[in-house]
Amino acid sequence: MTIGLDTRLREVLGKKTWEALSEGLGLDTVGDLLGHYPFRYAQRGERTDLGALQIGEDVTVTAQVRAAVQKTFVPKGRRGSRPGGKPRDLLEVIVADEAGRTLTLTFFNQAWRAKELVAGRWGLFAGKVAQFRGRLQLNSPQYQLLAEDAADPSSAIEEFAGTLIPVYPATAEIPSWNIAKAIHTVLDMVPAPPDPLPRSLRERLHLLGYGTALRQIHRPDSHEALGAAKKRLKWQEALVMQAVLVRRKAAAAGETATAYARGGALLEAFDARLPFTITEGQRQVGEEIAAELAGEHPMHRLLQGDVGSGKTLVALRAMLQVVAHGGQAALLAPTEVLAAQHHRSIVEMLGDLARGGELGAPPEATRVVLLTGSATAAQRRSTLEAVASNAAGIVIGTHALLYDGVDFADLGFVVVDEQHRFGVEQRDALRAKADRPPHTLVMTATPIPRTVAMTVYGDLETSRLTELPAGRTPIATHVVPYTDQRWMTRTWNRVREEVAAGRQAYVVCPRVGEADQKHSGGEDAEAIGEADGDKRPPLAVVDVVEQLRGGALSGLRLGLLHGRLDTDEKDRVMRAYAAGDLDVLVATTVIEVGVNVPNATAMVVLDAERFGISQLHQLRGRVGRGSHPGLCLLVSEAAEGSSSRERLDAVASTTDGFALAELDLEQRREGDVLGAAQSGMKSHVKLLSLLKDADIIEAARAEATALIGADPELKGEPGLAELVDDLAADRGEFLEKG
Repeated sequence: MTIGLDTRLREVLGKKTWEALSEGLGLDTVGDLLGHYPFRYAQRGERTDLGALQIGEDVTVTAQVRAAVQKTFVPKGRRGSRPGGKPRDLLEVIVADEAGRTLTLTFFNQAWRAKELVAGRWGLFAGKVAQFRGRLQLNSPQYQLLAEDAADPSSAIEEFAGTLIPVYPATAEIPSWNIAKAIHTVLDMVPAPPDPLPRSLRERLHLLGYGTALRQIHRPDSHEALGAAKKRLKWQEALVMQAVLVRRKAAAAGETATAYARGGALLEAFDARLPFTITEGQRQVGEEIAAELAGEHPMHRLLQGDVGSGKTLVALRAMLQVVAHGGQAALLAPTEVLAAQHHRSIVEMLGDLARGGELGAPPEATRVVLLTGSATAAQRRSTLEAVASNAAGIVIGTHALLYDGVDFADLGFVVVDEQHRFGVEQRDALRAKADRPPHTLVMTATPIPRTVAMTVYGDLETSRLTELPAGRTPIATHVVPYTDQRWMTRTWNRVREEVAAGRQAYVVCPRVGEADQKHSGGEDAEAIGEADGDKRPPLAVVDVVEQLRGGALSGLRLGLLHGRLDTDEKDRVMRAYAAGDLDVLVATTVIEVGVNVPNATAMVVLDAERFGISQLHQLRGRVGRGSHPGLCLLVSEAAEGSSSRERLDAVASTTDGFALAELDLEQRREGDVLGAAQSGMKSHVKLLSLLKDADIIEAARAEATALIGADPELKGEPGLAELVDDLAADRGEFLEKG
């Protein structure tokens, strides 16, 4: 039988092993298995830090047996009140790392294991970390003992014969060493696969061949060989990904869009009424966008702007350019709160220029309409008529814009706010409502590290707004220890002081309430570090608002806002807060983006350690949007020196969102930073690090640009073309950001 990367594992390894690999890890073919790389490499006698294990974590550790003790015990009764049942044997095995830190292994009714788990033996031990009476332990772990004496080859385990022992992502059904056995079986049977990287590239960069790299990643001869294998495979991941992006960008450049000339009466009238001077950054980005809107090819641009940088004004001026020349612009927002906020602020900025069709309105005026899923039948009918007749030049909405029956007269410009919250199909559904490919502006207030932007948004041109508009004030941020009553009293007194001075405040909680347990996703899913074990549940907004009303903030006008309120109630609360009828808004992360109340100057974030760096930065951006200084107090139980406390201290130390985004990428798993929408990339990129491999990503971008430029279909590189087509078709969802 000829074996290749497409051969089914069942044919090579048998039904039982194939089922364990397929069901547990999604590995079905030889190529899938060889692409399941080790996540680390153990060495005999290496120092494994057993003290760093986390309760509930599935681990594979390298350790040495120190002692094995057999015990007998009688199980407790069902309710723990009286002993019951037959006596049971318990084998406790103590293993340790070189630093002397210990871990207990427990085996019930398996006394025979004491014969092989003898003091001095090294092995790999896999299981879930638990705690009993203050000691970390693995209950009934799987294990594989290493050779007792390297000079005795007959006792060596073949897959661990090398100096470096691969440790694989595994499941309870198929531990790391069984995966290693399966991979070694396949490696011995499969011939060297065709190499998808161009030969000229491999020779110029001194990269290993594909077959050699696969063997060395799984059975490394040395640290040097392993490093060379990783470099080669990272290059392959980077080049395939960048080729998809470059090819997609080239295809978009070949489309034809409606050209909207610069200026226009509506835009000029708006600019003449602005009561302030736009920043230099807003002017420069505005010029870039205006030039692309006037071109014959559709614009595909990402606009990054830190919180409070004035992205909405830039987008509005672009929309007015399109509307001034007969086109329509649609703004897609992820939540009803944000869509309503955009509608209110744009109508307010336009004044009578938003009263198109009304008596006394300027001749160049247009209409601005809002469409959300909670609109009444009459509201929806009226809005749809305005959209279909071109009476409404600017259409703002949520997912409701995507539904059948929403027909535009001449959609020429699509603005997607907080793009990372939308899926591919949603974005494409709105673009499909245009007769010709529309110009597209993707906006995000979440600063994106350079390598992430290059990887995830690599098919877009990128603009950045880095300076704050005139009049914006800096925000002071401090970490407050939750357990120190003196500090907590001062925290609530600061809120009272702001209110007494005529200003307003936010209190943010990570959870809505007890009913959260039956929900998945939403505001509560945004928080990190959910309660586990004996740790208390995250603070809930419905509980906190009542506690504050009867305690620390009694006498103040408190409002409650979260995503599960009905739309009318959310709108009523936001309008009341914006109008100054509420002193304090107690809310979840529903206020994270877009909410603009210039009079709000203070924010208290409770359980702050449960939020990520970028999310805290976004929340903080809700204050200090007026002429008064902003204050953000991060209340936390995180201990001094802990990683959670370091994360909070980092947020408190700077207001530079781009610097914090780099730190966020460094501290958190890259998949968390990219978000669930990038699942395609996470399945494709296994070795490449967006933080550590920026040089490879940048070089691969240049190589891909040259390759696609010379051979758009990659006909001269069929192996690479196959990988690029596969990623674009099956796993490229994360790339669909244009």
